[in-house]
Amino acid sequence: MTTGSLPATLGNSESAKETDQPITSVRVLYPDLHGIARGKDVPIQQFDGVVEHGLCFCAAVMGTDLRHTPVVGGEAGYPDLIVRPDLSTMVTLPWEPGVACCLANIEPAHAGTPVCDPRGALAGAVATVAELGFEPIVGPELEFFLVVRDPAAPNGIRRHVDNMSMVYTVGPLADPDGLVRRMTEQLAAIGLDVFAMNHEFMNSQYEINLNHSGALDAADRAFRLKAAVKDIAAQNGLHATFMGKPFNDQGGSGTHLHISLNRDGANVFADPTADQGVSGELGHFTAGLIEHAPALMAFLNPTVNAYRRIQPDSLAPTHANWGWDNRASFVRIPPERGGATRVELRVGDGSANPYLGIAATLLAGADGLRRKLTPPAPVSGDAYRAAEDVIGAPLPNSLDQALAALAQDTVLREGLGPAIVDTFLAMKGFELERHRSWVSDWEITEYLHHL
Repeated sequence: MTTGSLPATLGNSESAKETDQPITSVRVLYPDLHGIARGKDVPIQQFDGVVEHGLCFCAAVMGTDLRHTPVVGGEAGYPDLIVRPDLSTMVTLPWEPGVACCLANIEPAHAGTPVCDPRGALAGAVATVAELGFEPIVGPELEFFLVVRDPAAPNGIRRHVDNMSMVYTVGPLADPDGLVRRMTEQLAAIGLDVFAMNHEFMNSQYEINLNHSGALDAADRAFRLKAAVKDIAAQNGLHATFMGKPFNDQGGSGTHLHISLNRDGANVFADPTADQGVSGELGHFTAGLIEHAPALMAFLNPTVNAYRRIQPDSLAPTHANWGWDNRASFVRIPPERGGATRVELRVGDGSANPYLGIAATLLAGADGLRRKLTPPAPVSGDAYRAAEDVIGAPLPNSLDQALAALAQDTVLREGLGPAIVDTFLAMKGFELERHRSWVSDWEITEYLHHL
């Protein structure tokens, strides 16, 4: 058995100590444009060869929709892409004894061929911010529902826990089997820097909190959290979904991004001598987010379903604005100051690809910094019904509006690269056309009997 390519510290992880299980397989994962974990399980005997040569995949997976239609790729003859294990990301999985897992870097199989690489796009966005002299720090917040597949239930699913008013609760009443608590412990054991969990606002909705870190590391941890939560739920006969709004009688799940910028180890958004204790850089960054808000919606709310949760009084913003500690605003400035000074972008859907969402957000903020944009006046109180001079422009209220805005946004297109943006637009446009032609249950209920 060969283990020469595995990091020397792998066998010393807390999860390995608990199971004392030899590694028999390595799972190599990378994100597609949807943010779904794609990859292969490699027997340990073959892993050294994979490190040397990489693994080949049909590149059309990056342009394939969620119904397995290859929207983009056929015109090029369905060539390969290559993924190479990033050994620095190797961990063992306590919920699958004997399995180690690492992330991978993507490269084209043919030199000079464009390739869609969400993780690489985020690395590029980090470099763009670094050119301005800053290091982006990101703290993702992710929410999800735990459901049971049930053919007799509406839409084939029912909630695992179906009690009202469970927000900020823990213990057996909120988590009867201790499943989400165990998830949190296991994710902490593999180094995802998880620090807390609780039941969220909606029935059977949970949140596992991640600490902040450098942008690429934060996206890696968010990506791994989503994949792990779904795997552990499946092992326990449940389904975990980060879909924004799976139920008509409940609100939705979001992906909130807390962002700050460091320079020489200090938070540049903090300025104790300035009004409200925040710097001009925070204002410029916020103005960039507002400037590019319509196009950002495409990556932060990338599904038809995502726009069903963006409603007044939903705690999801409806206009491109900002406010001091205002949870109804597009950009919230939390009350902490000093090293914790940050912006919170609150519009993201649970379905957002963390790599593309964070990358687009950093590019938008960097544009505000580069051009020294000035934010409008802050919105206060009820941000859904604020005065016209501060409420801001309405955000796109459908996926087609957001895609149209993305198609016109040259900053995001150039920053992410045309391979990603064009493939994303084509794939999501095809998804929209399928949705438009599909007869829904609502239409049958509404029209069949009467018309």
